[in-house]
Amino acid sequence: MTTTNFFPMNRRTLLGFGASTAALAAFPAFAQGSDKPIRFILPISAGSGVDNIVRAASVALGKAFGQPVVIENMPGAGGITGTAAIVKAAPDGLTLGMVSNNHVINPSVFKKMPFDAITDITPISVVGATPLVLMVNPKLPAKNVKELVALLRAKPEGYNYASSGNGTIIHLAGEMFMDEAGVKARHIPYKGTGPMVTDMMAGQVEIGVVALPAVQQHIKSGALRAIGVCGPVRSPAAPDIPTIAEQGLPNYVVEGWFAVIGPPKMQAADIKRVHAAVVAAYTSAEVREAMDKQGNVIKPTSPEEAASYFRSEAARYAALVKKANVVLE
Repeated sequence: MTTTNFFPMNRRTLLGFGASTAALAAFPAFAQGSDKPIRFILPISAGSGVDNIVRAASVALGKAFGQPVVIENMPGAGGITGTAAIVKAAPDGLTLGMVSNNHVINPSVFKKMPFDAITDITPISVVGATPLVLMVNPKLPAKNVKELVALLRAKPEGYNYASSGNGTIIHLAGEMFMDEAGVKARHIPYKGTGPMVTDMMAGQVEIGVVALPAVQQHIKSGALRAIGVCGPVRSPAAPDIPTIAEQGLPNYVVEGWFAVIGPPKMQAADIKRVHAAVVAAYTSAEVREAMDKQGNVIKPTSPEEAASYFRSEAARYAALVKKANVVLE
């Protein structure tokens, strides 16, 4: 999920500590005065959707914590590499991370995992969600779900649908659509959203699910056509695009959520402190404005709600992965 970069994409970036006393006063004094940085590990590459979501809030996070915030990109193995580093960190509230759907998908996709995605972390908050949208190349004679389903039924497996890689949320969102609609198409996995979108615009593949922020400009230019938003409601960033659910597939609902986690066995006081700082940062006016521009919806949950959500999402995707027969080494 690639969107506009708010800060330079260094592998390690020190941000959010130069706030004035007046600016700090707008946030609770959770740990002001500490010179120890908060290490924010992102198990994805710089420039991706989650990367931009954290960097857009980095100054506000620094204010809320009253400490430096160091953002470290640690991509690899579908997010497993970076998350493993979070899992191994000291549970002192100084090492955190932002994960997405893939965190709970990976255990069903990979044969071996170096940690348990549910029990080996401390959930802090599911901060919000990024709307996904079902797209087609504009040369495809389908402008809505009904017309797309008719095309796919008339020519089973005669069309291609792209994804950003095997076992990703983008892949499973496509599989979920095919399953709900009772149709088939050939899956073409790419190494990332960028090349996938490029080939969709060129007509090399006809269909794909993409994060809305990554394709808004292409929708406006006519280079891609939006069939429907995959989430439960229309996106405020693109209110004219109807949901897939309202177009006849009421059970089709999927979003690209993002959540803050910490190492296992964090103390209750540290969980409370970190949760309060994360909520304060992401509900601040400047961050909400940045999230609105990216098309993200901010609705922070409690740690308990996040834990429950992780379990339910893991079970949901496990069933879909089994049906799609997706297994990676």
